[in-house]
Parts: sequence; C-alpha cells; structure tokens
Amino acid sequence: MSTSVMWLCVMLCAGLFGCDTSGGEEEIKADVYEPVKVSKTNATKLYMHYMPWFEGKEYSGYWGSHWRMANKNPDNMDSEGKREIAAHYYPLIGPYDSGDPDVIAYHLLLMKYAGIDGVLIDWYGSHKVLDYAANLDNSNALIAALDTIGLNFGIVYEEYTAEKVETRKGITAIEAAQTDLLYMEENYFSNDRYITIEEEPLVLTFGPRFFRKADEWTEIFSVMEKKLKFLPLWNHGNLVGAANTAGEFSWIDFNYTLSELDKFYAKTNQGVTVGSIYPGFHDYYKEGGWGESYGYVRHLDGMTMRSTFDLAKDSNLQFLQLITWNDFGEGTMIEPTQEYEFLFLELIQEFSGVPYTKAELELVHTYYLKKKAHKGDPDAALKLREIFTLLNELEPAKAEQILKNL
Repeated sequence: MSTSVMWLCVMLCAGLFGCDTSGGEEEIKADVYEPVKVSKTNATKLYMHYMPWFEGKEYSGYWGSHWRMANKNPDNMDSEGKREIAAHYYPLIGPYDSGDPDVIAYHLLLMKYAGIDGVLIDWYGSHKVLDYAANLDNSNALIAALDTIGLNFGIVYEEYTAEKVETRKGITAIEAAQTDLLYMEENYFSNDRYITIEEEPLVLTFGPRFFRKADEWTEIFSVMEKKLKFLPLWNHGNLVGAANTAGEFSWIDFNYTLSELDKFYAKTNQGVTVGSIYPGFHDYYKEGGWGESYGYVRHLDGMTMRSTFDLAKDSNLQFLQLITWNDFGEGTMIEPTQEYEFLFLELIQEFSGVPYTKAELELVHTYYLKKKAHKGDPDAALKLREIFTLLNELEPAKAEQILKNL
C-alpha cells in the first residue's frame, strides 16, 4: 500500500507545499495523486548519494559540525554576505539545515528535473547518540517527501557507528548493528519507494571500516527475515564474505585516467556493480582542522564528470551512484553552488535524456527563494503551494507565470 496519503499530510504540516502553519491551526487540504514521472531516454538508474547531516541556525538553532569543522564560524560573514563555512565551495542557497522542508523540496525538485531516480542516504544508524539522532530525523524527513516527489531511496550504512554506540549504550557493536538492520527492515524496506534489485532491498555500506570479518556480518544478518542485495565499497567484498555480498560499488578514482574505475568495471564475476559519477574532489579536512587531506581531483569545469559518464556508458552499467549531492567537506557536491551554479545537474540532464534544461533548474531555485522571502505571508503561501504542485506535476511554464506575479 502506498504511503503517499500519510506522507502528504506530514509534509503539509511541515510546510513542504508552501503552507505556513506557524501562526494558527488552519487545516489545509490537498489532493492526493501519484507523482508525475519524468520521461528519460536513458534507462540507466541514477542514484544520488545524499548527506542528511547539516544543521543550520535558522532552523535548528545552531550551526552543525559539518558547516563548522574545528575552526569555522558561519555567524561570521564577509563583505559579499557569504558565511564562513568549512568548504572550498558555497551552496547557491547558502548553508542550510537538512531537516528544513523548504530545502528538502528544493533538493528533490532539482533532482527530479535532472532525471535522477532516487537517493542513497548516507545513514548513521538508529541509535540516539552523538549526532546520529539528528541525522536519523533528517533522513526520515527526506524519505517522507519522496513519495510526493516520486523518487526512490536506499541506504548507505556507515557501519563504523556501531563501535561508537557500543561505548555509550552498554550493548555490543554487533547488537548495535543488528538493531540498525532491523530498523531498516521494519521502517524502510516495506516502503514502496525503497530501491530493490531482483526484489531484494539494496543496502550499501561505506567500507566496512569496523566489521572486517565475514562471520561478523553473518551474525549481524542472522536477525533479519529478508535477504538483502548488500554491497560493500569496491575491493572490500572479502571483508564481508562471499555469502553476504551481492556485489560492490565504486567511489572516487584519484587517477585522472580513471584506470581504477576501468579496472573495476571490467570485472565479470563480482555480481551487482554500481558505478560512480562525480564532479571532482577537494576536501577541507586539513584547512578545517579535521585531519589530513585525502587528495584532490580537479573539477575541470565539468570535464571530470563527463569522463566518468563516458566510461560508465562504455561499460554498459545499469546502476550509477552520483557522488555526491552535498558533501561540501569533500568538495564532491553536485547541488548548485556559487562557483559552478547548475553545471553538474545540466550534465546529468544531458546523460539522462530528460526534456529539461538549466531553465527549469533555475525556476526551482527561484521558487525556493520566493518561499523564503514570503515566509509567514498566508496569501503568498497559497500561491507557493500551487507553484509547488505545478513544478511537481512537470508544468514548469505554468509555475513560472505564477512566480512572475508573486
């Protein structure tokens, strides 16, 4: 059964559709409908790696560590109005909060107009320690909006978090990981929007970095009823064990010739292969006081991303992970920035074969700015709700006409 009715009500209350409920208890009803699907000429599945870990002061009351790292203060602003953040690149909408429904709508509409099929959420587990609870809340807020927008989702499990849970909650790391997998099974896998391959839920793990023995994974999976399509990071399958691994996924190739990616794609006996598409890599860890840099892959005004698309196309891959929507700390962000604007999304549009261009992406951005500018205005809220509906129903020309008069 689709969860669209429930999630629609949730997001209406949260403000996703332009309704500001902060000043009263007015009930706003909306039609429930199946989201309009984007037409694509390329059948390759495009899944966006997504970080739900940002906290912004306007929404959460404080600036989270991923905007600050060890030595930056976003309360400081330069003469151009840019906040001091721990990144070489600056979001086009400025630093934000991952739980903000306006931000979620902006992100997902951009993805929809780029032909992206779903998000792979960088997931820190279900335990309420450190900032994991906030990450979980933000992840679930994102998931709540997907049924309305029409995108799917999967999980990229950061399994090393189980070690942190063990030291703080008095349970073993194995038990912590089992609890996380059961949470996925009970809360995500039954969702109509969850990504499956051959009817099995797709779960990736970034590593593994902590559980590095096959028998540990066998014990973790023993509590589950459903078999997974479980994919570790490339060259890590042996740490999970052949019986527990359905394939592998690639990440950043720091060689500009893409020789490591080429070698990985050429393997014929590894099961499911998820390739990687990325615009570049320029982390801020050293400058931000979070350790040493991992390296640098120049963005080359989109040429790096084009090269990864070309190699994936030549390799006839069925599944691609776009790395990443918003890891500003590593400089792999695909979402619009002041430096690159909509370039990386335009390249995705070109590959996916959607009938849209930069114009539609700019329209979504304008909608977001209007949403923030008119916050608290009930008359504008009704028009913004209509604009959202038109954008979501793939009627950008009609949405633009209303926006012009707002």
